[in-house]
Amino acid sequence: MAERAAWELAQLREACDRAVDRVFAAEPDLIAVVGDAARTFEPASSAMGSFAGYGVPIDVRLDGGQPLDAGLSDRLPLSLTIGAWLLRDRPLSPPRHGQAVASTATVADCTALGASVADRSARVGLLVMGDGSACHGEKSPGYADPRANAFDTAAGDAFAAADVDALLGLDVDVAAELMVAGRAPWQVMAGAIASSGGRWRGSVSYAEAPYGVGYTVATLEPA
Repeated sequence: MAERAAWELAQLREACDRAVDRVFAAEPDLIAVVGDAARTFEPASSAMGSFAGYGVPIDVRLDGGQPLDAGLSDRLPLSLTIGAWLLRDRPLSPPRHGQAVASTATVADCTALGASVADRSARVGLLVMGDGSACHGEKSPGYADPRANAFDTAAGDAFAAADVDALLGLDVDVAAELMVAGRAPWQVMAGAIASSGGRWRGSVSYAEAPYGVGYTVATLEPA
């Protein structure tokens, strides 16, 4: 099982790197990193995140600069820390903007927030960080829930079809019960797409649940 998980995680990292490649290939003026947190806020571009609490002595900064000894008010939530880590070896241009969204945010709030993020520049590239259900199996963080696979499959289908309505239709209460950390960030993304208009296409390059947590890597871009 451990060997299989290690292989899956290697695939996951490779899929994430390819997705980030596509963000940069689109030549955005700004990269907005969106992720869930306890509250909705915009961290400073110099905000730092750390994996030390998870046993890995790695610190990262949202803007790609050298990590400094920042106060607690300048700390990134885990979702944005992972986003900053994915960008760690990338060019420092275009600039990066962080947007944390409360895991309890309503669909309307997420939609409005997505529109405001999209309005920050003429060409905004979104790097959206969010897990699927943490209830895949008895050894998962949330134990087994028979609804987990259906929920994550529905979200994955919505990504593949670039179906904004389906993403905005994800049930807030069910997502919370299934420990879906990505619901609010996904709906922020959907709000950004809806505000931009035009036709979009989507693709999914990874969809697995190592350690009982659903991870999906998808890209959505103008058609």
